[in-house]
Amino acid sequence: MGRINGILRRRIQQNNHDSESNQMKNATKNSYWMVKQEPETYSWDDFVQDGSTDWSGVRNYQARNNLRDMKVGDRVLFYHSGKGKEVVGLAEVVKSAYPDPTAADDQWVAVDLKPVKALTNPVQLAAIRYDKRLSQLPLIRQSQLSVMPLTKDEFDVIVAMGNGKARRK
Repeated sequence: MGRINGILRRRIQQNNHDSESNQMKNATKNSYWMVKQEPETYSWDDFVQDGSTDWSGVRNYQARNNLRDMKVGDRVLFYHSGKGKEVVGLAEVVKSAYPDPTAADDQWVAVDLKPVKALTNPVQLAAIRYDKRLSQLPLIRQSQLSVMPLTKDEFDVIVAMGNGKARRK
């Protein structure tokens, strides 16, 4: 009986260890996003000068839900909407969702972002539309959405385009 209990105890410990390892792998898996901002209101240069910012003031339910899903370490493309219409830089989530300080209602959230680096060549909306690998991008399909998820492939394609390494597929 003692031997069986020992074997069961070791299996339980191993299962707990495996479960913790899987949770850690899932916790460290980054997601990818795009945020849109009018450069006349808050540009990439303003963002870089500030060093970080709270991404607040979002009042669209779908965009809010996307903010809620953002986690520390997630990678973010910074897109200039309005004038320019181009992806200009890379950012990172440094604080996950918390109550939006600009809202009177707790249903709205903000996240904190920090700039990582500017793209060597901003990626124009026209180039994004032209690339078949990006045909399902929310930027094209839901152009009014200010915070949107990206796949790793979509993120990588845009970053490669911005660094002059794009290949046609």
